[in-house]
Amino acid sequence: MSLSKIVAYTDKFLRISEIGDWDNALNGLQIENSGRVTKIGAAVDASTRTLSGAAKQDVDLLIVHHGLFWAGLKPVRGILRRQLQIAFENDIALYTQVGNNAQLARALGLRSTTPFFEEKGQLIGLKARAAMSRDQLLRKLEKSLGGAVKTFNFGPPKTKLLGIVTGGAGGEIDRVAQEKIDTFITGEAPHWAAVAAEELGINLILGGHYATETFGVKALAAHLSKRFKLQWTFLDCPTGL
Repeated sequence: MSLSKIVAYTDKFLRISEIGDWDNALNGLQIENSGRVTKIGAAVDASTRTLSGAAKQDVDLLIVHHGLFWAGLKPVRGILRRQLQIAFENDIALYTQVGNNAQLARALGLRSTTPFFEEKGQLIGLKARAAMSRDQLLRKLEKSLGGAVKTFNFGPPKTKLLGIVTGGAGGEIDRVAQEKIDTFITGEAPHWAAVAAEELGINLILGGHYATETFGVKALAAHLSKRFKLQWTFLDCPTGL
């Protein structure tokens, strides 16, 4: 399959030109290959480990959530040179980035969600009314994430309004509280966010930065696999955070 056809479709599907992000995210195609795609890979991060894994599994289009250039402009030497060399020598194209909130909400069985939490002119989080016990929610979340979560149970034992912003949004707990959300699900948080959760009377649930950001790349890879009749695989390289 032609790389250009897949990229053109994906750019339109994800509305790359319309949705703002951090400048260094450089959403879309970050590295092109020779123009042919036979297998799609999905990973959370573009790294030496994921690129090497893609090469070993004959992946020639790697879709990631975090691309190569988060640190900004830098010389092509050391780590970046190594990463680019792996991609070039193994003809791997790299495409970034796709969100995770909608897929996590779906995994939790939340059907009626509303966008909230503005960043870069876009509402990037999701909130939903859901009357369920906190314990029931935690069981669902741990099943969806495939592991234990960290909880700060300072909100009601039965949830009413949930907020989801995956990744490292715990430091935004004050902004989340302004939405009257009583249970906030994110990936990780600074120490003081736990103190703030108690003061605000909110359940703060940390599922792990990595674990909460596996959903989008998997969903996109599966979608492209079906549309373009290509195999896909997930390259699982957890960071422990």
